[in-house]
Amino acid sequence: MTLLKKTLALIAFAGAPALAQEAEPQVLITNVHIFDGVNEQRIENASVLIEGNLIKAISTEAIEAPDAEMIDGGGGTLTPGFVETHAHLLLMGPSLSAMEANTTWEDFAIHGTRMAEMYLMQGFTTVRDAGGANGGLRRAIESGQIVGPRYYPSGAFIGTRGGHADFANFTAPPGSETNFGRLNMAQEVSGVDDVYRYGRNNLRMGATQLKFMQSGGVVSAFDPWQLLAGSREEIEAAVQVANEYGTYVMAHSYRKEAIMNALDAGVMSIEHGFSFDCEIAEKMNEVGAFISTNLTAFDPGLLDIPAVKNQASSLAKAKSASATFAEYVPNMQQCPVKRAFQTDCVGTVEACNIQIAYEKKLNNDFFGAYQSLVTMTSIGGELVALSGDFTNPFTEGKLGVIEEGAYADILIIDGNPLEDFSLVGTGEQWFGAEPRPESPETIRLIMKDGVVYKNTLQ
Repeated sequence: MTLLKKTLALIAFAGAPALAQEAEPQVLITNVHIFDGVNEQRIENASVLIEGNLIKAISTEAIEAPDAEMIDGGGGTLTPGFVETHAHLLLMGPSLSAMEANTTWEDFAIHGTRMAEMYLMQGFTTVRDAGGANGGLRRAIESGQIVGPRYYPSGAFIGTRGGHADFANFTAPPGSETNFGRLNMAQEVSGVDDVYRYGRNNLRMGATQLKFMQSGGVVSAFDPWQLLAGSREEIEAAVQVANEYGTYVMAHSYRKEAIMNALDAGVMSIEHGFSFDCEIAEKMNEVGAFISTNLTAFDPGLLDIPAVKNQASSLAKAKSASATFAEYVPNMQQCPVKRAFQTDCVGTVEACNIQIAYEKKLNNDFFGAYQSLVTMTSIGGELVALSGDFTNPFTEGKLGVIEEGAYADILIIDGNPLEDFSLVGTGEQWFGAEPRPESPETIRLIMKDGVVYKNTLQ
């Protein structure tokens, strides 16, 4: 179903008398093998009936739908649309200082528009933005003004002076106005009252969850990665505000102490979590929390990244961090928790396209095809659903799964990605890689909300 056809159908539906409303348009996809986002065994030789924007029926028998638009899946694998749980669609780089000093709202908006379309064309029908974006981009996507995935923004990063959300110029005094602050992309807090103020403002501005910057970073200016930023009371204040809106807090946490502090305060999504171990796993499973980790942090070439090697302080931080975080992968393999997919790219659209493909590859390298597909689908769907019944903008169906009543967010992939994971659009190289195509050739169909955005099957 094309976007135009769905729009015309909706217009006709809205204008019809209450007792004579037309049935929602249907699409019948046949000749596919289904990975449902949960089970390793595919449903072989199946069909899927979509009605409106939801999956109506799944069957290995013929489905009678004489008025449906027909799509022959060509024997490919039908999967849920992928879910990216830690992106920054508005942050184009090349550095935080450049964005603070030389970037206007138009620059951010244009970059975000291009990033949104790129993500959808890479197979991501849902994206959670981990800081720097308010509700405007989602409104533009949902109204059809621009093309993009389902979008879960976090509003402004919330963090302390000198922490990972402090993007002010080096000589800026405490409390001074910043470019990021004016645009509600990052806010500096000092005390519980500030957390209340900016947390509530984020949700007022369209955030679906809150992001607290608890640890430092590697390429950022002021903050050691070992930083324990934010008091217990400040983190609990963020959780309180989120709970008022029926949603949750995600915390940028590196050190084990930071992770445990966040979990004890009620944080439900640990971002990065590089010091993960089995004690953390026990706590996470006890409270039902998730972790979202950019595996590119474990790439052997990390120390050769220009932003790292060309700055002495960042290089020193990267070497220290790499040594400390070396046990993440074996610990996750030994003591698994609900781990979601994230890329955490800040840069050009072209660079992020490459990084996404490489992040897909590393997931398979470390955890195998099945677990990687679950990570990219049903686990991500569960995580974004934590935004609750009234802050979550998408409550009509489930995300990240193929089941009756779920949203019709669907990919059809050539072959079997459980056997050849490269079919999902992986990349063998990060820095120095050639530009990637707009969309992987092996992803033959991309459908979001019942609307087809790519179809090379016919």
